[in-house]
Amino acid sequence: MSTSLTLSGLFLYPVKSLGGYAVTEAEVTPRGLRHDRRWLLVDERNRFLTQRQHPGLALLVVAPAHNGFLLTHRQRPELLPLFIPFEAQPDHTLFVTVWDDILWAWRGALEADEWLSVALGRACRLVYMSDMVRRDVEPALNPEGQLVSFADSYPYLLAGEAALADLNTRLAQPVGLDRFRPNLVFAGGPAYDDDHWEQFQIGALPFRAVRGCGRCVLTTIDQQTATRSPLGDPLRTLATYRQADNSTLFGQNVTGPATGTLRVGDAVTVLSRK
Repeated sequence: MSTSLTLSGLFLYPVKSLGGYAVTEAEVTPRGLRHDRRWLLVDERNRFLTQRQHPGLALLVVAPAHNGFLLTHRQRPELLPLFIPFEAQPDHTLFVTVWDDILWAWRGALEADEWLSVALGRACRLVYMSDMVRRDVEPALNPEGQLVSFADSYPYLLAGEAALADLNTRLAQPVGLDRFRPNLVFAGGPAYDDDHWEQFQIGALPFRAVRGCGRCVLTTIDQQTATRSPLGDPLRTLATYRQADNSTLFGQNVTGPATGTLRVGDAVTVLSRK
């Protein structure tokens, strides 16, 4: 007897590598959930900043607000909340680098740059990806011509509750899903069953699981304190049983439809398997 699957969590991350927040409903766009990772922090050379090199980014809390979001600092209450709109104005354009991609982006407000530079203790700029920017998912695995925001490589990351529960049975200190930054979380089915998914639906919307997500040192950073695990967990433990093609895997990189709406509680239906 098959186990029913449901969409149990939806998460937005408006700024790449900063915290996210849960929503009960989200609009689907050609490059992922609306407002997901459309903002990016860059350094003086306009190269992207992430928690991999700057774990202090975890201390910046993102909370939803009307037509935008608020940033606060977990450990610096003297910094007043900073409001960022979901979309930037095209006042000034610059080129930024994300991995090997060079893209043009719109500058955010100078006040945001100043606030963030103080909060992080280093000079940085906040930039926005316009709908006019074309950034493709890796071509060899992208026959649909799917676009992606400032996310690492794919518009969606899917993870299962059972996989996290299984991992936590192997760890001395359990971790939360915030270490893995999924957009889509599902409940039901055995742990890691999504390794075998190919085509699936959430509600009536079609999605494709392209490949497992190779995890990095970001998973070792406590998202509440920005401290790294001295033992390298959960990455070290995952590496003992989730290795493939020189990557440590957790969750699935996913492409999806151009339009639609997702809601927590939607049924998840696996249509084909690899």
